[in-house]
Amino acid sequence: MTTALRTVNPKARPRFSVAKPRKSVALTVVMLLFLIYALVPLAWLVINATKEQADLFSSFGLWFGDRFALWDNIAATLTYRDGIFVRWLGNTLLYVIVGAGGATLLATLAGYALAKYAFPGRRAYFAVVLGAVAVPGTALAVPTFLLFSQMGLTNTPWAIIIPSLISPFGLYLIWVYTIDSVPTELLEAARLDGASEMRTFFTISIRLLAPGIVTVALFSIVATWNNYFLPLIMLSDPAWYPLTVGLNQWSAQASGVAAEPIYNLVITGSLLTIIPIVAIFLFLQRFWQSGLSAGSVKQ
Repeated sequence: MTTALRTVNPKARPRFSVAKPRKSVALTVVMLLFLIYALVPLAWLVINATKEQADLFSSFGLWFGDRFALWDNIAATLTYRDGIFVRWLGNTLLYVIVGAGGATLLATLAGYALAKYAFPGRRAYFAVVLGAVAVPGTALAVPTFLLFSQMGLTNTPWAIIIPSLISPFGLYLIWVYTIDSVPTELLEAARLDGASEMRTFFTISIRLLAPGIVTVALFSIVATWNNYFLPLIMLSDPAWYPLTVGLNQWSAQASGVAAEPIYNLVITGSLLTIIPIVAIFLFLQRFWQSGLSAGSVKQ
């Protein structure tokens, strides 16, 4: 009896059947609803920024008016009342650069120290930070106003910048990220080589912390850019208003005895206001995604 021998090709790879992911109709519908919910207000803002004020009330909200007036609206917004909108934009940038930038720096230094150094009162300090995360900013607005009023700092940029420097959530985020991304063995090796703590931080640790730092910076920038309640109670001089309070003042001109509605400028100004923050988010989102996924996979 002969036995048939089969030759096996060594380059042949075994075939595995890969199960295709199941499609959920309900989940797809929910995601479409969320997408519509997010995009419809933005579409409404862009479309209505192209209309004259009369077309805002005589045409459909999600369609263009009789005349495309976007460029005229932008020019009028930037020149209205001697260009006060440009001044508000500069104030907002000042608050973001100094306030959000300082908050990111302080949160990075404090979170790193809390994660990598042992010192008396460390647990108590950490408990205070966790408690501060749970306190909403609006609950502290009135006590902050009373404190700054006694110090004579109200109606000045410092009344906005100093409170913006404190970011308990950013500190906590850096603390958690440092534990997983900066090995203690690497710091000990740097110390054995004679590197100082500051040199180790700025040459080694800060590079490993880059995704977490950018994440904290993004949250701080968005919070400071959209800050409304604190500037509203702290500032009375329109020259120091941020964009949020300034546009609200323009919108309030439509009511009262000497009403002067400028809804087309309010809508156009709102569109110009979100462009920088959207650009910053799109530029930093790759670091943001990396920061959120840190520690999710263990080797």
